Amino acid sequence: MGAWDRELIALLPPSVRVFASAGAGFDWVDTQALGQRGVVYCNGSLAAAESVAEFAVAMIISTFRMLPYCTSSAVTDSTGAAFQECHVAAPGQSHTLRGHTLGLIGLGNIGQAIAYKCSLAFGMRILYHDIDKKPAELEAKLSAQYCPTMQDLVSRSDCVVLAIPSAPSAPSTTTSKPAPPPVIDAAILSHFPRGSRFVNVARGSLVDEDALADALDSGILSNVALDVHASEPHVSPRLRDKYAGNRAMLTCHNAGGTVEAHAGFEELAMRNIMDVGQGSGRGLTGVNLQYLKTT
Repeated sequence: MGAWDRELIALLPPSVRVFASAGAGFDWVDTQALGQRGVVYCNGSLAAAESVAEFAVAMIISTFRMLPYCTSSAVTDSTGAAFQECHVAAPGQSHTLRGHTLGLIGLGNIGQAIAYKCSLAFGMRILYHDIDKKPAELEAKLSAQYCPTMQDLVSRSDCVVLAIPSAPSAPSTTTSKPAPPPVIDAAILSHFPRGSRFVNVARGSLVDEDALADALDSGILSNVALDVHASEPHVSPRLRDKYAGNRAMLTCHNAGGTVEAHAGFEELAMRNIMDVGQGSGRGLTGVNLQYLKTT
């Protein structure tokens, strides 16, 4: 959609009251500037939660079961040599999910769906880090344990999933909103256990992809799976050229892309518009209410 910064937002007519968007992420829009103009920004995370969670589970399985290596080896050549090599080598690098620890950065709608599926279906231990600790009843339902710091979370996890819609940033009074620093950078990667795994179904800009490639190079990370990328539609050349097809599953921002999710985006957008216009005035999924000018 491009960057909705203060310069662009200033061009909106005064009658605009709601910005209803598809998708969960909103790192491309200055929600503070919208709120200061009296515009409620509503995202579409509720509509996509199930689709993204399903895709995330597939990516988690990929990192444990070496699926990029297995699938690429089956079609590499007609001699069967790569097939046979993978048949012999993959088992020694593959692991079942049961009994391993999944760390979720973000326990919103998507994070909760991932936690529920992986705990109930695969018997994984669930850790999470979020801005706020969730209620005890929700933690019990998800069998999830809170980690007060991200360092604590990643240091105890066999696989970490990034599932937040946007990185927190300081309020801006300038005409353009400064890009927040990556959530996953070299400093946080240094706390990952050696041989652990990483999955990103959040935003590509939240990850330092060169630092991620360095972690694969050094063996800090054994496998990664990325559905989103920092410079879409372009994929990190280091990850693509060296690790795609063996230690990295790289997809095309497909996690929320189902017929059901897109129908849900449209319905939720209309419900948000109706709520702002005729209901509470705050929207069903408003994310910038703390900035909203009511006078």
